[in-house]
Amino acid sequence: MSGLHATRPLSWRHRLLRGTLIALVMVFMAVLVLLPLAAVFIEALSKGVAAFMDVLAQPETVSSIKLTLLVAVLAVPLNLVFGVAAAWAMTRFEFRGKALLGAFIDLPFSVSPVVAGLVYVLLFGAQGWFGPWLSDHGVTIIFAVPGLVLATVFITLPFVARELISLMQAQGSEEEEAARTLGASGWQMFFRVTLPNIRWALLYGVLLCNARAMGEFGAVSVVSGHIRGLTTTMPLEVEMRYNEYDYMGAFAVASLLGLLALLTLVVKALLEWRYGDELAARATRGH
Repeated sequence: MSGLHATRPLSWRHRLLRGTLIALVMVFMAVLVLLPLAAVFIEALSKGVAAFMDVLAQPETVSSIKLTLLVAVLAVPLNLVFGVAAAWAMTRFEFRGKALLGAFIDLPFSVSPVVAGLVYVLLFGAQGWFGPWLSDHGVTIIFAVPGLVLATVFITLPFVARELISLMQAQGSEEEEAARTLGASGWQMFFRVTLPNIRWALLYGVLLCNARAMGEFGAVSVVSGHIRGLTTTMPLEVEMRYNEYDYMGAFAVASLLGLLALLTLVVKALLEWRYGDELAARATRGH
């Protein structure tokens, strides 16, 4: 019987195929991901560390960093709340239009960010549907921070919800039904049963949502108006510096975005390494 379970050694054809596939993947990643990322940092430091730090200390750069963080701080919690509510509704209730809600959640994945920005201009711009009413009441959305937040919320809408929906569907609702049978209220059930079961998937979705929010360009570019120091996030600052032939400055700001992306990947990898088995166990427990 032990012979039946013995691992059969790979033939030279299998080893060749495996080595070829791994080499192709590594070359692909090196050419399309690692090399461009390295070029960003090399160009950012091309004039020395002092020049690099001077760019980061300029008022325009500082303003773009603060605005990027502000937009992310406002947009990510909104999508966190929406993602939890949408996942709960999609996985715990049956209702008419459920499939349509799922399609709407995925809509930002299929709609161009530029189109999303234009839609908000159509709705809230000076000549838009609600523009005159907003202007009469002193409310400015387009070419201001609220417009940036709205566009970012739309683009990052699916990240938290989709991470939670798949996990909560796999887990099932048996534990929550048991808590309800024992007399737990809705909030007690959520905080003591549901949240502990989804916390790592929730954090994972928030990380992805935050990374996308800070790096968003298309929709934000349309609704920002490119008012330097007021509505230019870091991606827009990179574009403006590049168009002004300030290549070193553009790559310096871009390197910050690259560092944020790398930090997100590191945290994501640590979560998967530390809690990957726990997530898998919780997902399969529902079966």
